[in-house]
Amino acid sequence: MDPVMGASVLMIVLLFVLLASGVWIAVALVAAGAAVFFFYAPVDPGQIIASTIWDASWSWALTALPLFIWMGEILSRSGLSANLFGGLAPWLRRWPGGLLHVNVIGCGVMAAVAGSSAVTCATVGRMSIPELRKRGYNQSMMVGSLAGAGTFGLLIPPSIIMIVYGVLAQQSVARLFIAGILPGLMLIALYSSYIALWALTHGKEAVAQVDPPMSFVEKLRRSRDLLPVLLLIVAIIASIYGGLATPTEAATIGILGALGLALWNRSLTWAMFMDSLLSAARISCMIAFIISSAACLSVAVGFADIPRALANWVQGIGLSTYGLLFVLTILFLLVGCVLEGISILVLSSSVVLPMIVAAGIDPLWFGIYAVIVIECAQITPPVGFNLIIIKSMTGMGIWQITRAALPFLGLLLFAIVLITVFPEIVTFLPDLMSN
Repeated sequence: MDPVMGASVLMIVLLFVLLASGVWIAVALVAAGAAVFFFYAPVDPGQIIASTIWDASWSWALTALPLFIWMGEILSRSGLSANLFGGLAPWLRRWPGGLLHVNVIGCGVMAAVAGSSAVTCATVGRMSIPELRKRGYNQSMMVGSLAGAGTFGLLIPPSIIMIVYGVLAQQSVARLFIAGILPGLMLIALYSSYIALWALTHGKEAVAQVDPPMSFVEKLRRSRDLLPVLLLIVAIIASIYGGLATPTEAATIGILGALGLALWNRSLTWAMFMDSLLSAARISCMIAFIISSAACLSVAVGFADIPRALANWVQGIGLSTYGLLFVLTILFLLVGCVLEGISILVLSSSVVLPMIVAAGIDPLWFGIYAVIVIECAQITPPVGFNLIIIKSMTGMGIWQITRAALPFLGLLLFAIVLITVFPEIVTFLPDLMSN
């Protein structure tokens, strides 16, 4: 067997066996890399693996990761979820579809705080599902919109998965954050438009209990606890966009702001402080371990000459750029049925990134494309994290929730088409930063 083919088969089979056996993803990645080194690379893997893990774990871009995670943990524990519904509902209840829009707008706000799809979905779901059920909203639209909008946690900055991609692809995290703004707003508009259209076309089925009229002053009073969080989010993004702060510096500002808000609403206690810090440390260590392990696999794959062989193969079969993106979309969707977002990214990066560079695709644009495709993985069974979270909160079956989420999965795929046909949706704001 050809050495490149042998290394590829060994890597795929070993990863599949180890992941299926329940081994930690990071351990599976290191083991696969070590096996490729041992059988197909003419070097001693010990020193290379050690130096690669060290180099991958101290990246300056990676320092923003634990800081943004900690900011989200503080805000989540400071009563933000309780304020979301009360702050948004007065402004959205008169829209076609009513308070179903709270799922969409609420997830957009929470995504800018948490940076995680699972946290966004769970936090918004805990406060919206009981309220929407109490008011008699359509159950299918309720869980479908929540499942779809929960994926915003991956795309709307500060996104944890974008930091991971920036480290793996050696792209500016600040530019990736800014590149995600317009696609994120586009998805919010698509989801809200679909909910409004559904409400207008379903008549009585869309009617729910209507809250009494409320004055403008009363709406502002209901939103007073939410406004400081929104101002903090805007300040973080504006500081990055204006070049006033790096993502790491902006995250530090975010932590100070989050602690200030927690102190202001009297939720800051020593126990809350330590719980948020320890939770952020656990999550950050897990992600950093996976990233450094993926770097080992990437180096092993490079020594085995797999990226060059794949790039030659893509050129040889004459795939157009659109054809390559279509194949990668199908591949990501299939892998997304059994793996979560960060795992998909790190497992594919060592092979996919050299291919897209060889095909002349902008790695910055590809990062946003990959994030949106991975968003789809959050709502595809059997391991769609958002589906599992909603199942635990509602008691509904996975397939019932999946059917409810299908229209929103379709809108995610439509968004991929839009950014492919109109790449300026992704590149416009980062290009302004450069200028």
